[in-house]
Amino acid sequence: MDFNETTALPAVLASFTRTEDPRLREILEAVTRHLHELVREVRPTVAEWDAAIGFLTDVGHACDATRQEFVLLSDVLGVSMLVETVNGAQGGTESTVLGPFHMTASPVRELGDSINLDGAGQPCVVTGHVTGLDGEPLPHATLDVWQCNAEGFYDVQQPEAQPPGNGRGYFTADADGRFWFRTVVPSHYPIPTDGPVGRLLNATGRHPYRPAHIHVIADAPGHRPLTTHMFVADSPYIESDAVFAVKKNLVVDFAESQDADEAARWGVAAPFRRAGFLLRLVRDDAR
Repeated sequence: MDFNETTALPAVLASFTRTEDPRLREILEAVTRHLHELVREVRPTVAEWDAAIGFLTDVGHACDATRQEFVLLSDVLGVSMLVETVNGAQGGTESTVLGPFHMTASPVRELGDSINLDGAGQPCVVTGHVTGLDGEPLPHATLDVWQCNAEGFYDVQQPEAQPPGNGRGYFTADADGRFWFRTVVPSHYPIPTDGPVGRLLNATGRHPYRPAHIHVIADAPGHRPLTTHMFVADSPYIESDAVFAVKKNLVVDFAESQDADEAARWGVAAPFRRAGFLLRLVRDDAR
């Protein structure tokens, strides 16, 4: 068969006809159609296509046990958030990206424990409630929480400077679906720029910063797991997140309190900041 611009796509699509998994065939055909259309539209030179393959190879080489450069690439292209958006459960708390730093298991902690193991930064108390769509509490829901420290680094980025598990905690809500823990107000921070994704941002004149936030994965029996963020309302870059993950309903006021008695009740020093978050989960049979 003569392989040319007209026959190329049908030939490749025909090669998938014996694919037993119908979903795999659907995805492969769609990816192939869009890739061929891209090549016909942009008409890259051989050198440009080699450079593209070299870039993706570099992305793979930048991945290791504590860094996922492909997730980072997906994030900065807005693909991660688009996947979250098309899969979003209607009516529940909005979801956001997992991010590249959910690379290690969070230590199991008791309600009220502190995840700020290095003691630096402004104390913060986070309280919240996990419910279903109708507001019914979800007893003993689980919450996987992780965040950067007050200087904008995750524990896996500073293994010699931060205790393992700093900024991380795996909590179980009480019988009323309520949870609370102590931490530190996280900082805004740049995503890693020392690899190929950083080179991409530089080439396109984009900044690498994310607004301050706390990651949460909430789960309860019979409900869809929810991956989301609590964004600090007064953080820089709240309007220009490098990974496009900010949604207005996830922006939370981390209000400062000077009340020494209230601080003592929570086991922190004044002044401290207080944030509350409602997590509404959708049943796993909802569409």
